[in-house]
Amino acid sequence: MAPPPPQSQRSPSPSQPSGKSEVSDLKLQLRQLAGSRAPGTDDSKRDLFKKVISNMTIGIDVSALFGEMVMCSATSDIVLKKMCYLYVGNYAKVNPDLALLTINFLQRDCKDQDPMIRGLALRSLCSLRVANLVEYLVGPLGSGLKDNNSYVRTVAVIGVLKLYHISATTCMDADFPETLKHLMLNDQDTQVVANCLSGLQEIWTLESTTSEEAARERETLHSKPVVYYFLNRIKEFSEWAQCLVMELVAKYIPSDNSEIFDIMNLLEDRLQHANGAVVLATIKVFLHLTLSMADVHQQVYERIKAPLLTQVSSGSPEQSYAILSHLHLLVMRAPYIFSSDYKHFYCQYNEPSYVKKLKLEMLTAVANESNTYEIVTELCEYAANVDIPIARESIRAVGKIALQQYDVNAIVDRLLQFLEMEKDYVTSEALVLVKDLLRKYPQWSQDCIAVVGNISSNNVQEPKAKAALIWMLGEYSQEMHDAPYVLESLIENWDEEHSAEVRLHLLTAVMKCFFKRPPETQKALGAALAAGLADFHQDVHDRALFYYRLLQYNVSVAESVVNPPKQAVSVFADTQSSEVKDRIFDEFNSLSVVYQKPSYMFTDKEHRGTFEFSDELGNLSINAESGDSVVPAQRVEENDKDLLLSTTEKDDVRDPGSNGSAYNAPSYNGSAPSASATSQPLADLAFSSTSATGQAPASISAIDDLLGFDFSVGTATTPPPPPLTLNPKAVLDPGTFQQKWRQLPISLSEEYSLSPLGVASLTTPHALLRHMQSHSIQCIASGGQAPNFKFFFFAQNAEEASIYLVECIINTSSAKSQIKIKADDQSSSQAFWTLFQSALSKFGLP
Repeated sequence: MAPPPPQSQRSPSPSQPSGKSEVSDLKLQLRQLAGSRAPGTDDSKRDLFKKVISNMTIGIDVSALFGEMVMCSATSDIVLKKMCYLYVGNYAKVNPDLALLTINFLQRDCKDQDPMIRGLALRSLCSLRVANLVEYLVGPLGSGLKDNNSYVRTVAVIGVLKLYHISATTCMDADFPETLKHLMLNDQDTQVVANCLSGLQEIWTLESTTSEEAARERETLHSKPVVYYFLNRIKEFSEWAQCLVMELVAKYIPSDNSEIFDIMNLLEDRLQHANGAVVLATIKVFLHLTLSMADVHQQVYERIKAPLLTQVSSGSPEQSYAILSHLHLLVMRAPYIFSSDYKHFYCQYNEPSYVKKLKLEMLTAVANESNTYEIVTELCEYAANVDIPIARESIRAVGKIALQQYDVNAIVDRLLQFLEMEKDYVTSEALVLVKDLLRKYPQWSQDCIAVVGNISSNNVQEPKAKAALIWMLGEYSQEMHDAPYVLESLIENWDEEHSAEVRLHLLTAVMKCFFKRPPETQKALGAALAAGLADFHQDVHDRALFYYRLLQYNVSVAESVVNPPKQAVSVFADTQSSEVKDRIFDEFNSLSVVYQKPSYMFTDKEHRGTFEFSDELGNLSINAESGDSVVPAQRVEENDKDLLLSTTEKDDVRDPGSNGSAYNAPSYNGSAPSASATSQPLADLAFSSTSATGQAPASISAIDDLLGFDFSVGTATTPPPPPLTLNPKAVLDPGTFQQKWRQLPISLSEEYSLSPLGVASLTTPHALLRHMQSHSIQCIASGGQAPNFKFFFFAQNAEEASIYLVECIINTSSAKSQIKIKADDQSSSQAFWTLFQSALSKFGLP
């Protein structure tokens, strides 16, 4: 047997001490040095402290050394102090009992002659975050806020915020917010002032949910004296503090236009700052101050263009991307202002892909009649890029420009050239774009089909591209001579096609081809229907069954349904609604712009602020399993989850569902379905939600409303409605609210003027929620910021259990409110409006 390797050759485990007694040895050595005052003691302590911190960092439990580390902290060496505080802070969180051992020496260090040690000790004391020790924080914090050294005061201000998060009651009882307010307005050190502003904003924002006094204090931060105080000192602040001040100024509402110009003139030189964050913060102030001044707002765009383009070209790719994201938002709002600077958005060879992709989007946005040729020429160069994702994006960009009606003739020629490049990914992207172009410009079908007809379906593998090719085969089967035979070959390989999207398009295309060229497509149609009915995918099976029964009922009706006259698509739906874009614009100079979505979509509820949403409305999803409704509620897309944004509902194409009957696929016998054959009536195709008694479901009225019809049933004599009583304990979950809001028609739409007292009370919008709740009207969602607020209320009839839904938009500047009411019981809407109006009129009254 070979002897074990020498001890020096063994590699120690990274998660275990290299020797069994290492922790014990460290403990012994620390104890020996604890009371020593010999020369070189501090150097020995440093070596031991480094070993302890190293072991702690790799996960070894060295909490047994806690007492010895505390004893060794009695030194004036700053480095030793820092390492000791790091050790103490780490184990105090895990073992609160050990934290008691640190209180004495930390409190002692808070009174040290060296201000650096005082500040470090105070920071460590506040970082223990142990609720049982908050009583020991009040004294050192009070002394720290009055300290002569600015560093200690800076640390103490942040310590107050830490104390508030540990124990808000202790912080408020010690009257620390008032002390911070005094320091903010009187301290000479700008970092102390900036920390006070940051701490007060957070404390008063959190406190305002339960305290009206805190809400008023928060409003004082936006008052003219405070804002002007910060503006006059802004050049003294650090870059971070300047951004903090800019955020405060952006929320300030000037009294007149001259005040707006004064602020802009004062901040003009901040646009030339070397720091991109300061530039963006200044731009946000300029944009928000001039929103109500159209001419000046446009001049602001012209003024900020040069600083932004300078920031893009200087700095790291990450910084360029952040600046480009904000520039992209501005380009989407005012593309004509940036249209002459399109060359700044050309891609450089050494830029990362994420920057190139954003630049392609901006080139698409700024394209117009004057620069389209140059932009498309540049984009076509990218199509041959070795970076395949960028090549795909460039082809899509060309198609988007074509759909904007800019120089369509030349762009169509370029897209057709893409189809001849014989690169799979180029062909796939070009096919999808050609399909969209044909939907908008049917007059180009002859040129496009001539090129598309030469493409073999075997060479197209991507599902979207193959679906586009199949759509063109069905839509233009008369012009494409081989269309029936290409479709037939695709149907023969039905089982090899894994994409349900392609199989759905194949069913529709073969139906269209059958009505145009029946003799050649008859066999293919029978095979497609049989394969579709036997398909395991529910949507494919349902569509095949629908087509089969439709053909059984009447071939002419089937043709009018499947192959109606072509109508050019005038507008393609945008991926974001204008209100979502406005919401992102309101959150300028934040991650919302980089993510291209409002903050509520990617932040937790606790970080959204006090008045973002009263419920988890951002996470709502509609329950589509409506057992007795003909029209199921639409699925909520990512961009219109929030009712507060009132985004335009997107079309959600739904295939007819299976009727639940045990249906066997028909055997194909080579004969085409005949209109005269014994057939099942079309009524049998109705969905399973149809009433078994034959009566029309109640939700048919919802269909009429969605289609734009107004079938109002009048009566000769209508008795006066009984007095309306509301249920004070009404409960409605957000999903049901959103479903009803989409389905119910508007019963009443009114404008109501608020009293001056009511407008004044809206400085704390939660006061309105409590007021309406006292009148049995509950709030399910709220949002907005001054001067525009939006609320969604609901109430319930105490006797009939019918629900009333209300959208209330209040503008505090005009003191006007726009109110829309929807109700299960339309006849009692007027009575509910009387109650709602009465409750609203009393808001703000003592």
